[in-house]
Amino acid sequence: MNNNSHADAYAEAGVDIQAGYKAVELMKSHIARTMTAGALSDIGGFGGLFELDVQGMERPVLVSGTDGVGTKLKLAFLLDKHDTIGIDCVAMCVNDVICCGAKPLFFLDYIACGKNTPERIAEIVAGVAEGCVQSGAALIGGETAEMPGFYGADEYDLAGFAVGVVDKKKVIDHTKMQEGDVIIALPSSGVHSNGFSLVRKVFDVENKNLHERFDALDGKELGETLLTPTRIYVKPVLSLLETANVKAISHITGGGFYENIPRAIPDGLCAHIDRAKVRVLPIFDCIAKEGGIAERDMFNTFNMGVGMSVVVPAEEADAAIETLREENVEAYVMGEIERGDEKIQISGIE
Repeated sequence: MNNNSHADAYAEAGVDIQAGYKAVELMKSHIARTMTAGALSDIGGFGGLFELDVQGMERPVLVSGTDGVGTKLKLAFLLDKHDTIGIDCVAMCVNDVICCGAKPLFFLDYIACGKNTPERIAEIVAGVAEGCVQSGAALIGGETAEMPGFYGADEYDLAGFAVGVVDKKKVIDHTKMQEGDVIIALPSSGVHSNGFSLVRKVFDVENKNLHERFDALDGKELGETLLTPTRIYVKPVLSLLETANVKAISHITGGGFYENIPRAIPDGLCAHIDRAKVRVLPIFDCIAKEGGIAERDMFNTFNMGVGMSVVVPAEEADAAIETLREENVEAYVMGEIERGDEKIQISGIE
């Protein structure tokens, strides 16, 4: 800690410089867990250094992604639980990067708060570090901004930025997709980090007992279920890319099936999803029932139990599913590619 840095006037305005230094000290052990061979700098400098190893690559391409956690943060505030929300932040970025076939290299976070409580900031970063460990990315830097008067004393926002690398010849090329290819579902862990404005409205979370247990949720508390961190698919998908001819990867986030799957479907083809094959998680049934939400709207808002989808040739489907299952992902076929101009159809939905 820098004990020589203190400004009384700034402290009176609500910014505690020493709290910032303490937060950095508390988070160092978490950050150390994420260090990889390419990470060259210690935390606290002006920039994060990373040495890029491109051995074996003919034309390395950097792939970047940035995102936040959204209003899921409100659940963390209400439950006063801050050690998993960082996993969500990392997941939202690295799951996008892997859609191009890129291996995440490093991550940076940005935390803006009304009051810098060092222990809480360290909890948040512990989650970020865990997400980085799960995805194989080094946490090489970040920023904590204390902004009194802009955020409430117990409020904060969290965003992140990830960079990955892929050899240009291995970038996922959806133009090679063809009729008869199959669509494999990779199950989600829950609501992930999208649609929480609707979730909060449906359950009236500010006024509801989030510790209430639901039979439909196997007796789990509502708040615990909703705060379940986003699944990180990096390592299973990297394994799949080594063995299968993957023609498209879609990260199913805000906008659900109808918005995200078409982003990886070329013109003239359509992703035909069989609703009967989609393994919808109980939490989504609860949301639909509690909010009186039509199934079409549910599939256009939430991941519905499928956090990611991949397209492979039909003859490779069984092997691809086995590879994913070896990585503890219970994947399954939920549709196929057909000719058509709609990009996506879900049979069995009104």
